[in-house]
Amino acid sequence: MFTIDFHHPIHIHFMGIGGISMSGLAEVLLQEGFSISGSDMKASDITAHLETLGAKVFIGQKASNLSKDIDLIVYTAAIHPDNEEFAAAKKAGIPMLTRAALLGQIMSNYEKSIAVSGTHGKTTTTSMLSHILLEACADPTISVGGILDRIDGNIRVGHSDVFITEACEYTNSFLELYPRYNIILNVEEDHLDFFSGIDEIIDSFHTFASQTAKDGLLIINGDMECLPLVTKDLAIPYVTVGLKPENTYTASDITFDEQGCGHYELIIKGEKSGHIDLNVNGMHNVTNSLAAIAVAKAMNLSMDAIKKGLLSFGGTKRRFEYKGTVNGITIIDDYAHHPTEIKATLTSAKNYPHRELWCIFQPHTYSRTKAFLSGFIDSLSSCDHVILADIFAAREADPGDIHSKDIVDGLLLKGCDAHYFSTFEQIEEFILKNCKENDLLITMGAGDVVLIGENLISR
Repeated sequence: MFTIDFHHPIHIHFMGIGGISMSGLAEVLLQEGFSISGSDMKASDITAHLETLGAKVFIGQKASNLSKDIDLIVYTAAIHPDNEEFAAAKKAGIPMLTRAALLGQIMSNYEKSIAVSGTHGKTTTTSMLSHILLEACADPTISVGGILDRIDGNIRVGHSDVFITEACEYTNSFLELYPRYNIILNVEEDHLDFFSGIDEIIDSFHTFASQTAKDGLLIINGDMECLPLVTKDLAIPYVTVGLKPENTYTASDITFDEQGCGHYELIIKGEKSGHIDLNVNGMHNVTNSLAAIAVAKAMNLSMDAIKKGLLSFGGTKRRFEYKGTVNGITIIDDYAHHPTEIKATLTSAKNYPHRELWCIFQPHTYSRTKAFLSGFIDSLSSCDHVILADIFAAREADPGDIHSKDIVDGLLLKGCDAHYFSTFEQIEEFILKNCKENDLLITMGAGDVVLIGENLISR
């Protein structure tokens, strides 16, 4: 495998440079003096930003993008062998690395590396811990899977030995990482277009847990039923976080204010260790904050920095993000695209001031929609009104055996008010006619459903 060396910068070309993770890695390398070029299917604010930093960006993926001075190609899982640019690079014999392999190599250059993994909550927990590290003046390098206002983007290049990143299990990409501090937030069924089922997913997380540095620490959700399987025969130390009192890090006296934000007494090894105030809502964020605290304590950061960091974090883009109001209707956007995430978001919404709760849901990928059909129906059924948009295909072709209408049919059988519309314009018109003042509207999904709320506000 090709190995990069921070002391000897080279020319690296990124296929899919506009992606949230790829762009972050490209920016880190630009700051380290590497020559960076790349391609993407469309221009964006991200590609424009990279160009201001000195990257050469091509729109469209063609063989002509490849110059003779390229030393290494980095590509994402979305790039297939029949891609013209990819095929040309193979034919030319240019060394190639996956995005995950490059991330692992970058991480190895930092003594205090932190990986945040789990089926849900990676971006939020990474962001929480990033705020704590910044409050502690740790000068971290940060790579987060969303836009974080505190760093005005998804990447921050620091000058210390601290590096924090999200670690995704899809295609086992996180198995390229060997972090010193390793967070596993939860382990559930997902990405069933790659994994055969929950047993294979648990095995993957077990392997990842075992890759924690011997002088490091694993921080893991102690409330999971599969905890014994993930931690079986591990030769590295670990602590547990969660709401059960037997966890190493837990919370008591949990309350939620009028905006649904959590407040609690921190308990470490059975002892009260201070009062924590959060500026994000939901019980799931109490657990996320416990994981961030556990890493911060392992790094000997002060409780003052921990408290201030958590309170200063008001969420990331597309995670229960307030978008605005229209006709007295509050519009929130959320990235949730798994039944557990949907349930957590809608449960949080109950603590948010509103008359009736509306959810516009855009399922993400055909395989996920089919695999979790009953889960989507159950999790969405707590809403007063649900509107389904078409499935966002992402990397998949339509198999013809699953449709958003299947979710609507299931909700109607439960007695829920549910509707399907084939266009965003139809959804917007329906909302304007039927949503009332003081209602709460959540646009939800990992695709482009956020545009509906933005379009309504722009009207």
